[in-house]
Amino acid sequence: MLRQVSERAVRSDYEAVIAEFIRTNGITRCPTACVSPTQGSIGAADQAALEKYAVTQERLRQAKAAARARLFWNVSSPPRAEK
Repeated sequence: MLRQVSERAVRSDYEAVIAEFIRTNGITRCPTACVSPTQGSIGAADQAALEKYAVTQERLRQAKAAARARLFWNVSSPPRAEK
């Protein structure tokens, strides 16, 4: 009996929290609907722009990685002392 009462209280609190979130954020549809694939299609211009953006980001990432690697690998070693 106590378990049933506590489950109802938790469910009630959960629903109140969800209702408050929807009320304050103005969400009008289920957020999980945004996760599943849609039936829409992306235009050719948008696909080209996305591909160009991805290529640019990859080049920047590679340039940054190369710069970091140069910091570590191009350090000259101190001259050896002769015996």
